[in-house]
Amino acid sequence: MIKANSDDGSHPAGPINTPPGMPSTTSIAGRTDIVADPSQFAAHVANWFAELVNAANRPVRVALCGGNTPRALYTLLGSPEYRARVAWDRVHLYWGDERFVSHDDRHSNYRMVKETLLAYAPIPADQIHPMPVVGYPEDAAQTYQLILHRAYGADLLDSDRPLFDVNLLGLGADGHTASLLPSQPVLQEQTRWVAAVPRGRDHSRLTLTYPALESSRVTAFLVTGIEKTAAVQRARAADVTIPAGALRPKGEVIWFLDFSA
Repeated sequence: MIKANSDDGSHPAGPINTPPGMPSTTSIAGRTDIVADPSQFAAHVANWFAELVNAANRPVRVALCGGNTPRALYTLLGSPEYRARVAWDRVHLYWGDERFVSHDDRHSNYRMVKETLLAYAPIPADQIHPMPVVGYPEDAAQTYQLILHRAYGADLLDSDRPLFDVNLLGLGADGHTASLLPSQPVLQEQTRWVAAVPRGRDHSRLTLTYPALESSRVTAFLVTGIEKTAAVQRARAADVTIPAGALRPKGEVIWFLDFSA
């Protein structure tokens, strides 16, 4: 059973300019799809994704997230059923964040996507764009930003022309999304599209910043688990004291939630 709430109409334009800790009058509640049966969560999102890609009739730029919830989605999308159902030749993949570890490290978001999806789905190799993880994180962030500039065809974002068609985002119990972690300097970044997070908990990280994450036709949060309930409520209420609550997507927002979340 799926319960879908209609869009409550708040997709504000322009970058976030509310100082941290200040109340916001803007909501990013968007549309809600609640999947009552947890075993059907990945299938519900996979069906939505397939329909979106197949209806596009043009290249589709997708920003991927890491974590256990998207792992199940990518595994299903890599299955024989979805390999045949999705127009993979249209899909161009990018990463929303990455730990600064080698691509064969068990903590790598790229490795997780490769093992679950890329090893099976017929996506052309030149349409797969993982974050670089060699050298210094700051230099790697600059390199990935240039990759995004080339894909976008400009080095300044236009609010009428999104960087991504689909931005898949997770949500941590602490309110982080991508690697926009609480109390990190990256939360203040409003110019660069990609930044290093040198104190990113277990590893240094690379992450898309607010401007890049906000520039998408569709922003889809994938959230499961009762431990995420409070973070979901705070983020949807645009509570800028958590990183996800300061996000101001330019396009449609969809919250894919299981019943407990």
